[in-house]
Amino acid sequence: MDQKKYRHIRLWIAVIIAAVFLTIGAGFSRDLSANNEETYKGLKIFSDVLQIIENDYVDTVDTKELVQKAIQGMIRGLDPHSALLPPEALEDLEIDSEGEFPGIGIHITLQNDLVTVISPIEGTPAFKAGIKAKDKIIKIDGVTPKDLRDAVNKMRGPKGTTVVVTVLREGVPDPIDFTLVRDIIPVESIKSILIKPGYGYIWITNFTGNTTDDFLKALDKLEPPSVPLKGLILDLRDNGGGLLNQALKISDIFLEDGKILSIEGRHKKNSRVFKAHPDKVKRNYPIIALINGGTASASEIVAGALQDHKRALILGTTSFGKGSVQSVEPLRDGYALKLTIARYYTPNGRSIQAKGIEPDIVLRHKAAGNENIYDDEGMIKEKDLKNHLDANPDEKKDDKDADFEIKKDKYKKDLKKKPKMYDMDYRLGPLTTEGLKSDNQVMHALEILLSYDIFKDKINR
Repeated sequence: MDQKKYRHIRLWIAVIIAAVFLTIGAGFSRDLSANNEETYKGLKIFSDVLQIIENDYVDTVDTKELVQKAIQGMIRGLDPHSALLPPEALEDLEIDSEGEFPGIGIHITLQNDLVTVISPIEGTPAFKAGIKAKDKIIKIDGVTPKDLRDAVNKMRGPKGTTVVVTVLREGVPDPIDFTLVRDIIPVESIKSILIKPGYGYIWITNFTGNTTDDFLKALDKLEPPSVPLKGLILDLRDNGGGLLNQALKISDIFLEDGKILSIEGRHKKNSRVFKAHPDKVKRNYPIIALINGGTASASEIVAGALQDHKRALILGTTSFGKGSVQSVEPLRDGYALKLTIARYYTPNGRSIQAKGIEPDIVLRHKAAGNENIYDDEGMIKEKDLKNHLDANPDEKKDDKDADFEIKKDKYKKDLKKKPKMYDMDYRLGPLTTEGLKSDNQVMHALEILLSYDIFKDKINR
């Protein structure tokens, strides 16, 4: 290895060691603890191992890549939600926060190792050009995408630039080329429809910077003065979370006072209580919130707050169980550190970490066309993830990773047995009452709301 380069790397590692000691405090030189000595020894070993690998490994290695992998391994050993974010991953996170991105506007998934269109987003370049659900994307600008992330990266780009997407379509013998001009695509996190007069349905897909504003607009449409809303179905299924402040604001729309959430970290700066405020618009109609194993993080905060305040009936299956809070600290060269800093607790003081929100009414979602298959069967949850946190910091650690690989393999096999990768894809296109009627959980929720209205009228007579 080039001696100049090696000296530079050794100096870089020495700077890291010095930085570690500087953070220990001014009294370090006078009172070197055993823990600090162990830290120093560990960093020296890391430096020695790096040198040996660089000098003697069978193939030439990329030093920068080795260091990144070492950092990533250290962070991943903490819990499954802490991570070193490279620039592209940080960009994805920022897009989720901002609520828009430059691209062509399609939902995609991987089916049978092919990038497959779930649905074009209405009004986007892909939608206007005629790309359809179930189209198989085989090339982007003449190059076959390696995987889902590669396809996303290739289709995204500055507004006004051109990309050629080649698809295979069932019933069409030859591939079809679509020349698309990229545009700014809004991240649609709210979908709503009036199932029948007086009964609304809102699906929150995730929590972005636009979610609360779009949610209030949806409520305005569902709450015309001429026909007051008698009940609302709030769909939080498959909502993987997002921005904490948006989850708090959505909860606050339906709560007048009391706690929404409390978070407790190791340090006081990471501990806080969030409370509800009186609303100008009083929304007293009954709510049924739908959850499943894909309901995680911010969406669990909403479900937990509404459940503890007895403001909503929770229907479905136990949620994912992510009861931790992460912060993102920017680093140099476009990198960032996503680090778990606290656990959160519902208004009644429940930690749902690795436990999930348990529904008031358990009802599984049936796959269309097969009464014996359930869409969330075998779904991996927080408690199945490697290195997951326990519900409370003083809980005893157990061998919680032992069955992870077995569970993961079983889940992959279960997915292959199902008639579709996931049977609620209909929600990704324009919402229709016909589509919702095929959803047994939505229909059961509607029946409960209708029954409540009838029963209430009988009692009040």
